[in-house]
Amino acid sequence: MATGAFQVVAEIEPATKPDLTRVRHQVGVLAPVADAFLIPDNHLGRATVSSVAVAHEVESMGARAIACLNSRDRNQLGFRRDLLTAAAYGVDRFLCVFGDQPVSGGRSTDLNVQRMIEEIRTFGASEVFSERGPFSVGVTTRLTPVPAWKRAADFLFVQASFDLDRLLGWRGSLRFDGPVFAGVLVVASTDMAKTLADATTQIDPPEDLLRRLRTDRDAGVDMACSLMREIRSSGAFDGVHLVPVGRYRTVAARLERDGWRRRI
Repeated sequence: MATGAFQVVAEIEPATKPDLTRVRHQVGVLAPVADAFLIPDNHLGRATVSSVAVAHEVESMGARAIACLNSRDRNQLGFRRDLLTAAAYGVDRFLCVFGDQPVSGGRSTDLNVQRMIEEIRTFGASEVFSERGPFSVGVTTRLTPVPAWKRAADFLFVQASFDLDRLLGWRGSLRFDGPVFAGVLVVASTDMAKTLADATTQIDPPEDLLRRLRTDRDAGVDMACSLMREIRSSGAFDGVHLVPVGRYRTVAARLERDGWRRRI
């Protein structure tokens, strides 16, 4: 089912202050094993440095970037501004998402993810961008049937899961022509696992992992790296969307030790 070389797309922790030092460090550490980097957008409902600007910075370091754009904070005019800014910076890959619940304030109701894709396909393909692009756009999906409008995207990011059999069963039922990336999340601690449980019923860390985390700080790293190997060996996916959180140094070292190398 995979369409090409297996890729690792590593999600970085975004900058919540006007300083990209930590962003650059994450990219530098993960660059030997990551083929591209996903830049979150106002992650967890907090204000962060523009994902488009950070994607440009990552590209300037010689790495490939995907800028996440959420519908929560944008109206149509603001979204068109972002597309123009991205084109001016040479950023041409986006992941469009609904967006986490904001810490304060409300949501914009002018756009949803479907309309963002339509804007990219229409305004983003207009003669205004005749010397740029084309843009490539992806969406996220749960392990449920994917609606037709999402199947019109260029690539899919699949919600993080710890159940390989369920993940492979879902992939076997999907008809999609573009790359599909399985989500792999590093659960860094029991506190993080509790936060996940409180926030969503869609991501359920196994009891064995929770038990191991009480005595082994690297248990979440071990499980994530093992799952990555199993997903790659299955041949069912084009890559993984890796979320290493604050454990990116340990994850990078473990993947390098296991022979992972950047492919593209």
